[in-house]
Parts: sequence; structure tokens; C-alpha cells
Amino acid sequence: MNNFPRIAEVFFVMFKLGCLAFGGPAAHIAMLEEEVVQKRKWMTRDHFLDLVGATNLIPGPNSTEMTMHCGHERAGFLGLIVGGISFIFPAVVLTGILGWAYVTYGTLPNIAPFIYGIKPAVLAIIASAIYKLGKKALKNIELGVLGAITILLSICGTNEISSLLITGFLGVLYFSFKNSPSSTKKAFLPLVFTNSLPVSSITSSTIFLTFLKIGTVLYGSGYVLFAYLDAELVTTGILTRGELMDAIAIGQFTPGPVLSTATFVGYLLEGISGALLATLGIFLPSFILVVLLNPIIPKLRNSKTVGYFLDSVNIASVAIMVIVLFQMSGDIASQWQGIVIALLSCIATFCFKKSSPIWIVLGGSLVGYLLHFI
Repeated sequence: MNNFPRIAEVFFVMFKLGCLAFGGPAAHIAMLEEEVVQKRKWMTRDHFLDLVGATNLIPGPNSTEMTMHCGHERAGFLGLIVGGISFIFPAVVLTGILGWAYVTYGTLPNIAPFIYGIKPAVLAIIASAIYKLGKKALKNIELGVLGAITILLSICGTNEISSLLITGFLGVLYFSFKNSPSSTKKAFLPLVFTNSLPVSSITSSTIFLTFLKIGTVLYGSGYVLFAYLDAELVTTGILTRGELMDAIAIGQFTPGPVLSTATFVGYLLEGISGALLATLGIFLPSFILVVLLNPIIPKLRNSKTVGYFLDSVNIASVAIMVIVLFQMSGDIASQWQGIVIALLSCIATFCFKKSSPIWIVLGGSLVGYLLHFI
């Protein structure tokens, strides 16, 4: 009971983010850093960076796993559980309601005008996080070179997890040789699972097992989920491609983790029970992996060799956020309304130090709604 105020605080912070965290994992992590490092000081920025780097190396939705880590830092094991669930809950409920509306009325409500200004607004939030996290991660010129290597690997088409691992091992080799030529060049590898054959029919158990399998092997951006759903459900005739496209739309204009799309798909397949089973299956592996990983991260940092690996992965994680920023900037650069919203959001973020990312998102949504009709 003595821990109740901290658990309540974790719930409030993560639930608020779950209601308003649009823009994908990079934006979510930026908002989280603002809340738990800068505003509430639950942990140091260095430790937050270590958590981000380690989370990038395990399957599952990175931003959701970060809410679990942050919850654990503030309120222990119960904080981990409460942090993850309270972040997921708003998106799951909203997605479930939209799934019901879709099945009942055969269409989606037109909420696109309200989402129009959110993406440009989160550019400023991501840029702010890159600036703050980058200052901590960029400890020397060599790490800057490793960050540049990560960007080059991504430009050449290397996926996120491979870029992180390559950068991490290059850092281990370089810093081990530089600081102690005789040191052992070892690091840890993420869990790797192979995909099994797609299901051919859907029951309650196969819904759960299908989404459990996806949650176990899903690396990188949550948007990779749609490729898995296509292979598992569309090519087998269980879901139409039109229904999958509508599910993708739901994932894009609801807050919180994009993996809450699983709730929508589960509802299409088997109503409320399907929604619950799909949601449980997709997120359960993340809870298990974070429970196992969180206690050992400080111990890993104490190892000189693994410390090199984490430093390298941390700068690689910031580099990937830079790539996301430029990709999102390209998406909005073709419309003057998006450029205006992005510039206003940057002014609010960098010129007014106490401006909250939450208000920037809401302001961007309001301005976007007004400009959408021009």
C-alpha cells in the first residue's frame, strides 16, 4: 500500500500518453522522455537511453515496452504491469469501438480532418528528443561515426534491427581494441524466432496463437505488423485485403501503439472474444521480455564490453530517430499546411521550454482541422 501513490502516478502518466500519443514509436518515446526524464525525473537520461537501446533489440512494440520499463523504474513490478496496460488500454478500447462500428455499419467514421495536423506537430517533438538524447549519446567522435554508419546502413536498405546490431558489434570491436586489446569481444544477441506456417482457419485458440506468434517475432516498427497480417490472414482467405487496409487506417489515426490494430482485426474475426484474444496475444510477449530484461540492464552496463555495445546501440537508436524524422518530413513537405504546422510546432517546442508535447499534439490537431478545408 505504501507504493500506491507511485503506481497511481505511473497509471496517470501512461494513460495520458496512451490517449494522446500519436505519430508512431519515435514520437511516443519522445513524449515519454519529456514526461519521465525531464519533467518528473524518474531516471537519468543516460539510463533512459540504455533502456531505449535494449528495447530496440527485442521483439515487440518499442514504445509500449518503454512504458513498462519506465513503470518499473518508478513503482517496481506492479509499475511495469500498470505502465504497459494503462498505455495500451485507451487505444485498445477506441480500436474495439471502431471495430464494432465497422462490423455494424460497414464503414469507418471520418475522423481524418482531426488527424491532419498531428503528424507535422510530432516532427517538432521528435526533433526535440533527438537533440536531448543525442547530446547524451554522443559521448565522443567515434560514436558520432557509428551513428553515421547506422544512417548509411538504413539508407542502403538495411532493416532497423540489423543496423542496430551491426553498429553495436562494430562499437564493441573498436572500443575493445582501443581500450584493452586483450579484452573479450562478446555481446548479447536478441531472441530470434522463426515464423511458422500460416493458419488456414480461425478459432478462438488460433486467433490467440496467431497474434502471440506475431508478437513474438515482430521486430522494428509496428507497421511491420501489416505485412504479417497479410501473410497470416489475407493470403489464407480469412481476411480480405480491403479489410486489412481499413485496419491499417485504424492503426494510423488512433493514439497509442499501432499494434492495437490487432484488437480491430480480432473483433472482425470473432467479436469481443476475438478482440480480447488478439490483444492479449500480440502484447503478452512484450510483457514477458521486459520482465526478464529490465533487471539485468544495469548489470549489463557494469560490464565494460557490454557497455561499449550499449553506447553504440544508443547512438544508433538516435540515428534511427533522425531517419524517421526525415521520412516523416518528406511526407508532409508537399503541402504548405503541413509545413506551417511543423514550423509553428518547432517554435512552440524550442522557443517555449515549458511547452508540453501533449498540448503541441492537440494544437497541431486543431490547426490541422482548420487548415484541412482550405
